[in-house]
Amino acid sequence: MRVMEINGPCEALSAVERPQPEPGPGDVLVRVHACAVCRTDLHVVDGDLPDPKPHVVPGHEVVGTVEALGSGVTELSEGTRVGVPWLGWTCGECRYCLEGQENLCPEARFTGYTLDGGYGEYLVADARYCFPIPEFYSDAEAAPLLCAGLIGYRCLRMAGEGRRLGLYGFGAAAHILIQVALWQGREIYGFVRPGDKAAKDFARSLGAVWAGDSDELPPEELDAAILFAPVGDLVPLALRAIRPGGTVVCGGIHMSDIPGFPYDILWREKKIVSVANLTRRDAEEFLELAPKVPVRTTVQTYPLDDANRALSDLREGRLQGAAVLVP
Repeated sequence: MRVMEINGPCEALSAVERPQPEPGPGDVLVRVHACAVCRTDLHVVDGDLPDPKPHVVPGHEVVGTVEALGSGVTELSEGTRVGVPWLGWTCGECRYCLEGQENLCPEARFTGYTLDGGYGEYLVADARYCFPIPEFYSDAEAAPLLCAGLIGYRCLRMAGEGRRLGLYGFGAAAHILIQVALWQGREIYGFVRPGDKAAKDFARSLGAVWAGDSDELPPEELDAAILFAPVGDLVPLALRAIRPGGTVVCGGIHMSDIPGFPYDILWREKKIVSVANLTRRDAEEFLELAPKVPVRTTVQTYPLDDANRALSDLREGRLQGAAVLVP
């Protein structure tokens, strides 16, 4: 099979041929139809996340068909179309797994980081972390749901029930989450890179009541803010934008350092929380909800061999919506 693999930090991915893998006990072999390109992939490729699997195949927003079953797999069958997300394996025995917080399992393994991912023609995945994809979506349309959608949904749950919600960074996750939030009756305020008129127009076109630069204050106090941009400098800005008792949710797995800020902007019971990975409950709930909204994804497809170009377009902010690799 053909895959795109990492050679080292900040190096271009290489196209190589590998033997097709075999599923072990509890695993399935998935033929990849589409794999979205996520900002976390950039963190893996650029060396921001330490100790990836050597020569790992990136990609954790995978849509494909089950081709073969490992021993003991009963919940899936050959021919089922599934999605494979970031959280790829957990121990099932620690306190976090036993208490429904498997996203915090200390032994967890991650698709496209410590497990080979979807920038290839096949991958092996734990059957417990493969989720049937609604027929409503094509392969490419469904791919961004597997991280931009799932992590966005978990962020929304962490943000609470407030009506006015700010989204910092209007990329793949925000363009999905705004649809769910509007369906729930919320108001969305979009924050983008200073001077990025196209991103402001994109946010407004999706229903944001206001769109401005990330260093601006919105015209109304926010009940909560979600940070998808991995920029620590945004945390104090978001704290200034939310009301007393409000919440700032940091949605990325990696973020630059948060600068010092006066206690006054945190006081009055404002909260800063982070979101780590996802749970199976998140996946099941969101994939059931998405076609009801219905969530529509904006995608730009690339051939598998153009993975480096897709990563570059994401890094440089040249995308609206999500990039998707199609083997």
